[in-house]
Amino acid sequence: MAKTKAFKPKARRPRGFEDRAADVLRAERALVAAASGVYERWGFEPLETPAFEYADALGKFLPDEERPNEGVFALQDDDEQWMALRYDLTAPLARFAAENFQNLAKPFRRYQFGEVWRNEKPGPGRFRQFVQCDADSVGAGGPAADAEMIALAAEVMGAAGLTEGDFLIRVNDRRLLDGVLEQLGDAAAEKRLRVLRAIDKLDRLGLEGVEQLLGAGRKDESGDFTEGAGLDAGQAAKVLSFVEIQSLAAEQADPTRFTLDRLTATLGETSSGKAAVGDLEAIVDMLDALGKSPSWTLDTTVVRGLGYYTGPVFEAELLASATYEDGSPMRFGSVGGGGRYDDLVARFTGQAVPATGFSFGVSRFAAALSALGRLDAAEPDPLVVVVAAEKDRMADYFRLAAELRAAGLRAESFVGGGNMGKQLKYADRRGAAFAVIVGSEEREAGTVAVKDLALGKRLAEKMTDRSEWEERPQQFTVPRDGLVAAILERLQG
Repeated sequence: MAKTKAFKPKARRPRGFEDRAADVLRAERALVAAASGVYERWGFEPLETPAFEYADALGKFLPDEERPNEGVFALQDDDEQWMALRYDLTAPLARFAAENFQNLAKPFRRYQFGEVWRNEKPGPGRFRQFVQCDADSVGAGGPAADAEMIALAAEVMGAAGLTEGDFLIRVNDRRLLDGVLEQLGDAAAEKRLRVLRAIDKLDRLGLEGVEQLLGAGRKDESGDFTEGAGLDAGQAAKVLSFVEIQSLAAEQADPTRFTLDRLTATLGETSSGKAAVGDLEAIVDMLDALGKSPSWTLDTTVVRGLGYYTGPVFEAELLASATYEDGSPMRFGSVGGGGRYDDLVARFTGQAVPATGFSFGVSRFAAALSALGRLDAAEPDPLVVVVAAEKDRMADYFRLAAELRAAGLRAESFVGGGNMGKQLKYADRRGAAFAVIVGSEEREAGTVAVKDLALGKRLAEKMTDRSEWEERPQQFTVPRDGLVAAILERLQG
C-alpha cells in the first residue's frame, strides 16, 4: 500500500500582514517611549483595553463605512454575540469611559498604544495590522481641550527628534463643511460622509479627482469604481471653492488671519460655520500663547477619514525630506492626527460627553523617522555568548551566563549543539561583543578564554599593521573569578 504523503503547509504570510524584525521593533519602541514620556508629563494616564470588542459597541463607527461588514475582523462567541478585533483605540476608549463613567475623574486623560486590525484591501504601505499610539481627553469640552491636543501633537513630534520646519500640524474644523452643506440645502448624512471622503483624497487625487468624487463618482486605474456624493456642478463648485481657501491663504502675508476672515465671510451666516470659526479663533490664540505658531497652520482641506469626528480636526505632516538609494525623493505625508468626537461616548450613555484626541501610526512614523535619521533607537546592550565547549558541562555554562547577567550584562549560553567553529560563527551572526570559552584546559587551570569579537571586527576593518593585534589582542585569558570585571573593563574602554 502506498504511503500517504505528509501534508506540508507552505510557509507564507497572510496578505496585509508583516513580520517586524528586531531593528524595526527597537525603533518603534523608542518612538512609543518618547511619546509616552510626553503624555506622562502632560498628566495623561496609561490604559490598556482588550483586542476584541463587541461588534455592536463599534456600531457605525467603522474604518470603512462603504463596506461596514468588511471593515473589521469579526467572530461569533459561544453565546452567539459577535466580537470584532479593534480597528482603532478610540472606540474601545469610548466603551471604557461609558462603562466606568461614574468612577472616572473628568476629564479622563488617558494614553494607550497597541495593535489594531482593519479588514481592508492591503496595498503598498497599507497593512491590516499595525500599532497605534493615542492620547485622549474624555469629558473635555470647548476649544481649550482641542488647542491642548494640537500642542501635545507638536510636542510628540519634537520628542521624536523633529525640529521646526520638519513637520506641520494642519488644523481644520468638520463643522465648516457642515456650513457649506447647509448653504447647499442638503446635509444628508450619507452625502456629508461622501463629501468628507472626497476632500480627504485631495493630496492623492488632486482637484480633478475630488471633483469626480463630489459628482457621479470615479474609476481608478484598476477599474474599481467609487460612487460619488451626487452633487450637481454648482454644488460641487461651492465645495471646491471652500477647499481652495488653503491655496489662496498660502499667498498671503498672514495666512491665518486671511483664512479666518474668508471663512467668516463665506460661512459666518450658517450656525455650524459660525461655531467652527469661533472655536478656531480661540484655538489660534491659545496656540500662540503656547509658542506653537511655527509648527501649525489652518488648512480647510483637512477632514480626517473616520466618520466620528464632530469639530476641530488636525493632521501632523512630515515636511522633512529624504531620498531612496536611486536618488528619488521619499514622500511621507501625514503620520498622525486627531480631533473632536463628542458623539462617541454618548452612544452608550445617552448624554453628551465631549472628547478629543490625537493618534499616530507607530510603524509608519518610525519608518519615516528612521529614513530621516531622526529616530534615536537605543542599541541593545552588548551580547556575551558562553560557548558550550564540553557538552557534559552545561550546568557550569549556565552558571557562568547567570553570573554575567547578575552583573547587568546581556548573556546567553549556547544551547544549539555543534562544534566550536559553529558556535563562534553563531556569535558573529548575532553581533556578539564577546565569546567566552571554558574547555577542559581552562577548567583545570581555573581560567576563562575570551574572544573580543567586537574588537576583532574593528581591527579587521581598520588594521594597518600587525602591531595593533599585539597591542590589543582579540583573544585573552583571565582567571575564572575575574571574568565579569575583565569584560566590564573592556566595554568601558
